[in-house]
Amino acid sequence: MSNTILSTGVRQNLMALQSIKSNETVAQSKLATGKRVNSALDNPVNYFTSAALSDRAGDLSSLLDGISNSVQTLQGATAGITSITSLVKTAQSAAKQALQTADAAADAILTGANTGVYTRSTSLTGMGFAAGEKITVTTGNATTGTAAITLTLTAGSTIGELMTTLNGSNIGLNATLNSSGQLTIEDTAGEDVAITSDTATATALSGTSGLGFATASQTASTSASRQSYATQFNGILDQIDQMAKDAGYNGINLLMGNNLKTVFNEKTSKDQSYMDINGVTFDSQGLGLDKVATGGFQTNKQVNSVLDKLTTALASLRTQASNFGSNLSIVQSRQDFTNNMVTTLQTGSDNLVAADTNAESANLLALQTRQQLSTKALSLANQADQSVLSLFQ
Repeated sequence: MSNTILSTGVRQNLMALQSIKSNETVAQSKLATGKRVNSALDNPVNYFTSAALSDRAGDLSSLLDGISNSVQTLQGATAGITSITSLVKTAQSAAKQALQTADAAADAILTGANTGVYTRSTSLTGMGFAAGEKITVTTGNATTGTAAITLTLTAGSTIGELMTTLNGSNIGLNATLNSSGQLTIEDTAGEDVAITSDTATATALSGTSGLGFATASQTASTSASRQSYATQFNGILDQIDQMAKDAGYNGINLLMGNNLKTVFNEKTSKDQSYMDINGVTFDSQGLGLDKVATGGFQTNKQVNSVLDKLTTALASLRTQASNFGSNLSIVQSRQDFTNNMVTTLQTGSDNLVAADTNAESANLLALQTRQQLSTKALSLANQADQSVLSLFQ
């Protein structure tokens, strides 16, 4: 083919067709890909700049999954706090209802059985107690907690001094002498009450010539209604524990002590933008709520102590709900920002390499028209060469 001799007209038309075909291929490629820059050969600056922008958009897009998980984790924790708050209020209601029932344990009273009539000036040492001896009155029990008040006797200690010591305590004791001259010690808070001595003889403490406390302790009576409320309260605490355990998302539970780290940009650790969210332990123990032991709901003092803990727990829940709400707002704002940034980067990348499809379509149509004209011109050039042959016929 290289040895073929073409006329000038034919050769010019052939070259024109080849040029048109080459330009037509380029136009078709631009329309097919939608890009005017498909390789570094087309425009090195635009090609590599566009690639860098697209890469960053891709990196940020991959971070959006982690940010979305963080949003869901925070929403799960917030929903858990809302439900736990409702349960704590229910427990609070149970405790308040218990207060509406009779404080059945208010009748724990020790009463002396002495045969003689005692007055406030009656000598304790005259009953067999010794100087330096310690008389202790205890309220409560091992289950609900105890408190005690002690009088150390002197040689002239009297029943009046013991009464003054007991009545001046802050553990709910009321010591009086009844009409028969017998010492009575009542626990006005409804707890159990007991009296002991570190060295006294049985006669001094329990004999009829002594204080006459034949039974040195008195157990408070119990209320079935209050015990029922205590059982209800304990059941609510079990539900709080279960609720806290179920508030996790994708393996992270902010209500059971897990922490959450959310990464916001694609940079290395030195320049990385992120947010650390510390979890809390909001099961019943973490909220400072303990189950009520048997007999632990029998007195107003015991119930009020539980109510104080419930109030503190509610305050902690509300504070943490506010913290998680603030964290959620920040993460959602970063999520919106990242979405917008990905769109901005991708748009910028496309602007650098995108083809004008309208212009390229028009250009392709013009090239196809030129191709048809060039083909016709080539045909005419061949006819001119063929006319020369007629001279030799």
